[in-house]
Amino acid sequence: MARLSGLLIVLLAAGLLSARSDPLSPDPNTRRPIEAVDTVFVEEMTWMEVRDALKAGKTTVIVPTGGVEQNGPYLATGKHNYILRATTEAIARKLGNALVAPIIAFVPEGDIDPPSLHMKYPGTISLTEDTYRRLLTEICACFRAHGFEHIVLIGDSGGNQAGLKEVADRLNAQWAGGRTRVHFIPEYYDYPGVKRWLEQRGIRQTDEGLHDDLAITAQMMVVDPTTVRMKERMAADRFRINGVELAPAEQTIARGKQIIEFRAETTVEAIRKALAKGANR
Repeated sequence: MARLSGLLIVLLAAGLLSARSDPLSPDPNTRRPIEAVDTVFVEEMTWMEVRDALKAGKTTVIVPTGGVEQNGPYLATGKHNYILRATTEAIARKLGNALVAPIIAFVPEGDIDPPSLHMKYPGTISLTEDTYRRLLTEICACFRAHGFEHIVLIGDSGGNQAGLKEVADRLNAQWAGGRTRVHFIPEYYDYPGVKRWLEQRGIRQTDEGLHDDLAITAQMMVVDPTTVRMKERMAADRFRINGVELAPAEQTIARGKQIIEFRAETTVEAIRKALAKGANR
């Protein structure tokens, strides 16, 4: 026992062991020793960078939900997550006072046993609706605890929407009178609006029933052309979708950037209206 006590004294003296078990060690107010990186993604930031962004007024956080599912023969199963990587950054930077939470990659995709909907296809990962909503709830609670005033919920898939709305409504009722509001923004998920936007520019498609289209493919190509199997499709003479040629790739990527910009502008407008409405309550 004496030998153990002596060892503890040595470790304490050397600074290798804290004198108390303190979950707030190091001090949360410790000065950041280096410059912050230029990113809006919370998972790419240090805790000090998040803290200082909050202090600088970035009190809005976007919580995006994607999915891992079958998407025809050409698209990676993480389609929605790749798209959100591009759209959420554009939205956050346009807002100017927002950060982006890690994309929630797993959402309801059908019953697991026996499999239904997307779960009939290998590679799909599904959550029960209850698990999905509990996950959303606890993520929102974390950001509230850290001092974010506005939590924005968006989903890049149709099956995500009902859960997002229910969680937002329930938490706003639960947190009534507090400084944190949750905003579900259905305007983000408006692919009919994207289709009309494309048609206004002379781009019309014939649905081939592949759970794929030009808007999806173009946005994914902005992030990474390998996610749509560009080279492999070129080699097989299948670099087209719904009757629209995807070559040259540079043109499709340019379209993808325009679609991302269009979606970001629409979403930012809806977020600002939601925040203004919340401020007037």
